[in-house]
Amino acid sequence: MNVQEVIEAILSDSCGDMRLEKTGDQLICGNPNTEVRGIVTTFMATIDVIKRAIEDGANMIITHEPTFYTGRDELDWLEDDPLYLAKKKLIEENNIVIWRYHDYMHMAKTDRIYDGLLKEIGWEHNLQEENQPFIYKINEVTLAELARFFKQKLSMDVIQIVGNPEMKCSKVGVLVGGGSLGLGREQMPMELMRNHNLDVMVCGEITEWTLCAYVNDATMLGMDKGMIVIGHERSEESGMKYMAEWLKPLVKNIPVTFIDAKEPFLYL
Repeated sequence: MNVQEVIEAILSDSCGDMRLEKTGDQLICGNPNTEVRGIVTTFMATIDVIKRAIEDGANMIITHEPTFYTGRDELDWLEDDPLYLAKKKLIEENNIVIWRYHDYMHMAKTDRIYDGLLKEIGWEHNLQEENQPFIYKINEVTLAELARFFKQKLSMDVIQIVGNPEMKCSKVGVLVGGGSLGLGREQMPMELMRNHNLDVMVCGEITEWTLCAYVNDATMLGMDKGMIVIGHERSEESGMKYMAEWLKPLVKNIPVTFIDAKEPFLYL
């Protein structure tokens, strides 16, 4: 299979014949006619991920997030940037093709990022509303215990919480990636928490004056509300790990490997 055939197989499996007029899901680097020798799935095509793909003999990287630092991988501002030129050289010298799979992944029959996260944490049967992967019911635990659960399941060194660590929680919201920023409506995460009477929200990205402030004020008033911040990468990487499993039957005998992009932070 060539690159374009792999892409079409994925899109057809995700969304049938539906195609978006505007999307960031583009071929970022390489030729669509390139024969695919091996595929890597990952949250982000970092330098380390690209080097690992080269070592593994893969020549196609499927990344969930941008490669060149803006949402649409715009390049006009990068033409003379030494970092961009070095990364571009690494990609081109090793004939690596990079394709972004983001919008269609979230728009599949079930959101495939959530599918991977739920598989990773074992919450496939805790979902409260079918096809709405935001609300979960779990056995009652404290906020601190739930934070430790996510820390262990997602192999995190540090996890942030807002709220009383000893508060009890059983009704949990999950907003992966940038979903916790509101998806264009800053008030959306707070409305979700209020309308579904959630005890705690598990978040990817945060803005400190929105949901964070809402939960913090609730705690100061003695209301049992909590928030767990796992970050954009940790909340979505499992979806790309799971992709390596469902992709294999679609691409015949092409080897498919998942490479963890890892959190970008060092904790001092």
